[in-house]
Parts: sequence; C-alpha cells; structure tokens
Amino acid sequence: MTKFITVWIVFSFLFATQFSNANELENSSESIHTEGGEGSVKIGDCPAACDVRCSATSHKSACLMYCNQCCKKCLCVPSGTYGNKEECPCYNNWKTQEGGPKCP
Repeated sequence: MTKFITVWIVFSFLFATQFSNANELENSSESIHTEGGEGSVKIGDCPAACDVRCSATSHKSACLMYCNQCCKKCLCVPSGTYGNKEECPCYNNWKTQEGGPKCP
C-alpha cells in the first residue's frame, strides 16, 4: 500500500508540473511584443525578436549581430522588418562613430 501511495504522489507531482510548464510556454510567446517599446523584450527573447526584424534583409548575419547588441542594451526591437524605430528611442538614437544608425 505504501508503494502505491508513493507512486501516486510521484505521478500527481509530475502531472501538476506538466500543467505549470504548459502555462509558462504559452506565456513565453506573449513576451515577444510586435509593437516594440522600451523594455518590451526580455534579454532571452532578443534572438527571436531579431530573427523577425532581420527576416527580409540580404545581410542577415550582420543584421542579427547588431540587432542583438541593440536589443540587449535597449530591451526593445521595433516592429516589422524596416523602419518603426520611433517605437524604441534607445534603439533609434544609438549611433556609430560616423553618426549613422547602429541598430537595424
């Protein structure tokens, strides 16, 4: 009987953790905002947000490198594949030494 109760407790625990993990996965997709905004992206979500931002460029590796740098600093990636930088002032105002835009 003790063995049965132990097995039942273990399975109950595993079953409960599966539901909590499923909720976390559903909520993680909400952390990637399509409308941008300062602090709208968590550092761990930068690669996915930059994949979307750089999806239409022919210079994908450079775009991804600079986008990820900017995202980690600003915690923001503008929506779309081009423009919309007004959504992220930090992203928009970070310039190269020559004065050009640093962030794609």
